[in-house]
Amino acid sequence: MNDTPAPFTEEDYANRMTLAAREAAGTGLAGLLITPGPDLVRLCGYRATATERLTLLVLTPGSEPRLLVPALERPDAEAAPGAGAVRISDWRDGQDPYAAATGLLLPNGRYGVCDTTWALHLLGLQEALPLTAYRPLTVVLPMLRAVKDEHEVVRLAAAGAAADAAYEEFLSVRFTGRRETEVAADLARLLREHGHRQVFTSVASGRNSADPQHGTGERTLGKGDTVVLDFGGLKDGYASHTSRTIHVGEPTREERTVHDVVRTAQQAAFDAVAPGVPCRDVDRRARRVIEDAGYGEYAAEPTGHGVGITAHEPPYVTEAEQTPLVPGMCLSIGAGMRLPGRFGVRIADVVTCTADGGQRLTATDHALAIVP
Repeated sequence: MNDTPAPFTEEDYANRMTLAAREAAGTGLAGLLITPGPDLVRLCGYRATATERLTLLVLTPGSEPRLLVPALERPDAEAAPGAGAVRISDWRDGQDPYAAATGLLLPNGRYGVCDTTWALHLLGLQEALPLTAYRPLTVVLPMLRAVKDEHEVVRLAAAGAAADAAYEEFLSVRFTGRRETEVAADLARLLREHGHRQVFTSVASGRNSADPQHGTGERTLGKGDTVVLDFGGLKDGYASHTSRTIHVGEPTREERTVHDVVRTAQQAAFDAVAPGVPCRDVDRRARRVIEDAGYGEYAAEPTGHGVGITAHEPPYVTEAEQTPLVPGMCLSIGAGMRLPGRFGVRIADVVTCTADGGQRLTATDHALAIVP
């Protein structure tokens, strides 16, 4: 599955930057300062590398977006798909990049700064403009990337479909007698074959499946093992993120019961997704099912998180998150239980909030798959 979606247009990037500047003004900020990282990629399409050389996108309400780059990197910036929506300027070796940035900022402005900004650059800006103030975007605009446009949802759906296809093929590999690392390598290979350029795979078997912090180890899988899979990656710049639980050989009655409870809890969380519903209510729906089944003490995992240009981003679907869902938000919605020292179960899908409720972007069967 290597179909490439239509590229984002200059208008797409212009709209994102205009909306971001407007949201900044709504919180009382003079503007936003964006350095290399996911925010820069999403807003103007420029995949710059974070280095000691200052690269800075400045978004201010009512003004043309400005991008300051090292002169050596200007050709790369001008080749970015959103370059036509920004005015690019540069600074040369031997010049003070922070002095070059002063003409783009208000001398006493209060700015939101993306979390990937190096301390070197923030301190340099503060020294050049000592009356300016800076606030991290996760504090002042945590939802900056949370609401996706229709073109982004298409890419997330394509990434989810590719992960689905990889998982379906993965179920036919041999599990018994192989290490977690070997099985994870198979899953990673299949994700790449289906178009993912970056991948992550966690295979937690037996007692390891009861540890929510376990990644992938050297344990050998055997008959009777419950196996929690957490996998995904980036395809065409957008993330997939899926969790499924499988079983090596025939499961016990208790293992089936726990899996059924988690499956019902995940469905309840999905059913709760709708515009205006606080994230914590989605979390509560999943936990209530597990508590009502008598397993409340084992439901220690958060229900989910945002998914987009990265696999983890705001909002977070937890008891503490009161942010209401908005059409266009894309989230990993899951449910899980961990029985310490014994086994665990987790099921999660990427879901987008629409005007009518939730829509799954990953669609493989939630049943407890029995594997060899």
